[in-house]
Formats: sequence, structure tokens, C-alpha cells
Amino acid sequence: MAGNPYDTLGVSPSASAADIQKAYRKLAKKLHPDLNPGDKTAEEKFKEVSAAYNLLSDAEKRKRFDNGEIDESGAERPQHQFYRDFANSDDGHPYTSTSGFADFMDTDDALAELLRRGQRARQNRRGEDLHYRLPIDFVDSISGASKRITLPDGDTLEVKIPPGLIDGQILRLKGKGALGAGKGGPGDALIEVEVLPDRRFTRDGDDISLELPISLSEAVLGGQVRVPTPTGDVTMSVPKGSNTGTILRLKGKGAPRRGGGSGDELVKLKIVLPKSPDPELEAFVSNWTKGKEFNPRGGTPS
Repeated sequence: MAGNPYDTLGVSPSASAADIQKAYRKLAKKLHPDLNPGDKTAEEKFKEVSAAYNLLSDAEKRKRFDNGEIDESGAERPQHQFYRDFANSDDGHPYTSTSGFADFMDTDDALAELLRRGQRARQNRRGEDLHYRLPIDFVDSISGASKRITLPDGDTLEVKIPPGLIDGQILRLKGKGALGAGKGGPGDALIEVEVLPDRRFTRDGDDISLELPISLSEAVLGGQVRVPTPTGDVTMSVPKGSNTGTILRLKGKGAPRRGGGSGDELVKLKIVLPKSPDPELEAFVSNWTKGKEFNPRGGTPS
């Protein structure tokens, strides 16, 4: 909330118009947002200083304030209706009006030119970039997809997911951000993509990995099995005598590479026995002499 304008400018109620102008110029050179980019504290203080100067530099307003007819914001005290000289500015900031630094505009020093440029830039400022987060499935990150984002105001944005996109990558939609002012164009929409985990696949660079369960018969005798990939199932040959941990490679079934082509899908085999006991299998193993002689941990059987 604005305080007493005399206190804000650091002058006494009996100060002359020249003293008030001098005090304002000194504070403006120190606090103006163009001279303190990103400093929110300085920006808020400058708003207060500009509002105080707008009031006290106007002889009629100053007289009415001194007589208690209006408050420090310029509002009529009886009605409590807020009215400020900068109320019609585009963004509500006092420094978007030329009145806030009119004294500087009459000089030829470097500060005056900086403020002129700053004023023109604000009158034709580009719209802000808007940030969104978009979760997508793993398979869509590999093969690409089209997604739709529903905005807070009910509008939608169509987002094209390029093949091979990685988690955390940001897509820029030109001109889909907030509207600008004057001749300033709209900002962009920045879409940060979150790739959701997949229980089947993991990614390592351009390659993807998959653990594939196979039966004991398929491991011993080999055979043709169906293998999922991000673009659909394919048929793969399992060699005879395959083991748990054996890795087979499906060429070109990984993520697309920037320079062309695609990585591979690495299929890691895992032998899985039937859940229910199988008397025939148990009988075979009991009579399997060579099986008993083989020690997969090294050394001789115990």
C-alpha cells in the first residue's frame, strides 16, 4: 500500500516543485526497472515513487491532497474510488506512462534515451512465453504421435511429438503463447515432455532393452517367438541352447537417430518354468545323468 507521497520522495510538505522534481529524478535513476532488470523490489519501489511524483508534481492534485480531499493514490476520500493517472496504461504499471519520467524526456542525456527506448519497447512488447507439461507414453516417444493439450481457458493446442524424443525435452510452438502489445507479436508455448515409464521397455541412448520370458523347451530346442517393439510385435528366432541372460539384437527397432537410422532393441532372455509342478519334467530331470554332472557354478557337482 502506498505511503505518504512526501515520505516516499523523502521531501517535506513545504518542499518546492523544484525540490520535488530533484528528489524524483534522483530516485528514478536509482530504481527505474530498465536500470534494474529482474529486481522486483526496485520495480515495486519505483511504482511508489512514480505514483508519489505524479501526485505532487500536479499543483492541483497536490493542493487537494494537502487539503485532505484525495488520498495518496489520488482517490476521492469520501467515495473511496481509486483513480490514478496511469489507470489507462496497458499493463497497470506507472512507468508505462510518459508522465512518470517526463522530466527525463526533455533532456539529452543517456538516461533519457534509455527511458525512451524502454517506453517504446513496452508499448510494442512481445507476449510472454507460456509453459506447459505433457506426459506421453514411452512408445509414443519412440515412434512419434500427435497429442492435444487443454489450456486453462478451455482452448486446446495440438502438439506433434517427433520420433525419438527424450524425457524432459522441450518443444516450442511458435506464436502460441500470450498476446503481445502494440506491434509486439505473441510469445511461444513451451511444452516440456514427460516420458512415462513402461513396464516392458527401458532406454539407453538410441537403444532400447526388453526382458523376454521363454519356456524351457524354447531355450533347449530353439524356436520362433513373438517379441514386442514400440512399433508392434515382430517374430524373432531363439537359438537352440539359449540361456537366461542371453541377449539377442533386433536391428533398427530402437529409437530414431538424429543423423538417420535407428538404434537397436536388445532382447534379454529369461527362462521361466511352469508355475504348477510337472511330474514328467521332474522324472526326466531325475534320470538326466549329464544334467546332474553339470555344475553351472563351476567345479564338480556335490
